[in-house]
Amino acid sequence: MRSSPSPDSNDSRSPRRRAPASAKSEQRIRDLLRVGREVFAEKGYEHATTTEIAQRLGISEATVFTYFRGKRELCVRVISDWYDEIIATMEAGLPREQPIRAQLHYLIQTHLRLFLVQGTGLCALVLSEGRSKGQALGESFLPLQRRYTAPLMDLLARGQASGELRRDVPLRLLRSMVLGPMEHILWEVIAQDKPTDIDAVSADLVALLWSALQAPSEELAGLRRLRAEVADALQRTPG
Repeated sequence: MRSSPSPDSNDSRSPRRRAPASAKSEQRIRDLLRVGREVFAEKGYEHATTTEIAQRLGISEATVFTYFRGKRELCVRVISDWYDEIIATMEAGLPREQPIRAQLHYLIQTHLRLFLVQGTGLCALVLSEGRSKGQALGESFLPLQRRYTAPLMDLLARGQASGELRRDVPLRLLRSMVLGPMEHILWEVIAQDKPTDIDAVSADLVALLWSALQAPSEELAGLRRLRAEVADALQRTPG
């Protein structure tokens, strides 16, 4: 009769890891996530190993596999928890009673600060692996990225509904207009490997973006409508 696998065995055939059965197990998972975040931030995904994570905790590598199938699953959980922290902070502090521009400033400033607060390690990992189309880790990040952009999408939708943001551009393009420059700024900080004045950069970026995002004034909108009506009339006029 075959014996059951031990708790520390790495049985890749098992579709699920066991659920935590005790406070000790729950603490072990918290420790793995904490140290995993440190190692992934320091080494990146390729050079991080479950062996080093286990050594820092003083446990066997097999114990890591008791709770996570492998390095990729652990990394996705680390990034997922990190995104949850970012989302919770952004949503908790968002000044919803203020104009959309002030809320946008808050989101951009908070986004940049939280992505860099633990150094550039996790930020670099997310930006690089998130671009890896077709790779298992990069594909795993896609649902996480949709989650952390949800507060921005909600803000943009509310801005369009209130008339503060232009309505002639789809939300997904407005989102890209905001996220694209922020990603460039983050890459620049990573490449230079030196501190940046997040407050100043955020203020400059909001000033630049707002001119493109804000709804046109009523006067300008009227002129555009008039121009469209004239052009339409000229097209209908027999030549």
